[in-house]
Amino acid sequence: MLLIVAESSGSSPGRQGYKMAVGADGELCGSIGGGVMEVSLVEQSRAILSEPRASAGGLVEPVRDQIHRKGVPNSSGMICSGKQTVIFKLLDPQNSETVDKVIDALKCKRPDAVFISPTEFSTKPREAATPAKDFQFEKITKNDFVYEEKLGFKNDLYIVGGGHCALALSELMSKMDFHISIFDDRPDLNTIEKNNFAHEIKVIESYEHISDSIPSGPNIYVVVMTLGYKSDETVIRKLLDKDFKYFGVLGSKAKMATLMKELRAEGFDESKLARLHTPIGLPINSHTPEEIAISIAAEIIAVKNAPRIMSVPPGS
Repeated sequence: MLLIVAESSGSSPGRQGYKMAVGADGELCGSIGGGVMEVSLVEQSRAILSEPRASAGGLVEPVRDQIHRKGVPNSSGMICSGKQTVIFKLLDPQNSETVDKVIDALKCKRPDAVFISPTEFSTKPREAATPAKDFQFEKITKNDFVYEEKLGFKNDLYIVGGGHCALALSELMSKMDFHISIFDDRPDLNTIEKNNFAHEIKVIESYEHISDSIPSGPNIYVVVMTLGYKSDETVIRKLLDKDFKYFGVLGSKAKMATLMKELRAEGFDESKLARLHTPIGLPINSHTPEEIAISIAAEIIAVKNAPRIMSVPPGS
């Protein structure tokens, strides 16, 4: 049984796109939010899988609302508030071809989409997908729905500078839904050689052309942590006119204050300067590369999930 969080709202622990597989042999993989709700839905899945009619597709209620409050219809048994809608999709050996296509698309970074309904489990080219969004869900009737999801990473993180902090940040962000690219102008850099977490590493001749490698976009996150002030300044100047979800620069308050003053004096757009997160990261008095990486990752997550969780203004 494949369980999918088709949509969620409020403080629901399971967010849209969370998945869990329940095997007929009892094996579990993934999560749809945990807690008593997950335990209950796993037990329901096992009950369905244990029945002979399950193999014939005799599944009742393929879409189930889970309300995280007591004393209401469809209560999940949790009291965290919020709501999530969970799809029950029964898979059998005939679906293995589609599973293989999903795996191949992910390995080859092919921008496909997966399509799921009560009668279908398939993939299609990204250009043939319905939405521009990462997810699309429509509940047509009680027993009919359409769910579509873009495969692959939903976000892109570009780290400019490949030193110790970049290595620590790459390791941390590799556990999340980010495609990680690193740029540095230093060949044979030890921390670049050690970085097995980034998906793409480029050694470039100069940061003067960095804008050619980083696109604008609503899911683009950029972290600047080059060797020094001058190279940071070059990167900022080249990228300031682009639109990113997040644009952060590593550096001391004094260094960044000086840089911002210079850019303002030259007439750079104040609204664009205000989007810079600098000093970068949440203020947790971090010192080591690992602590700095945690502060940056936390700020990126807060920005990614805003306004659902919180809005974090630059420099807060």
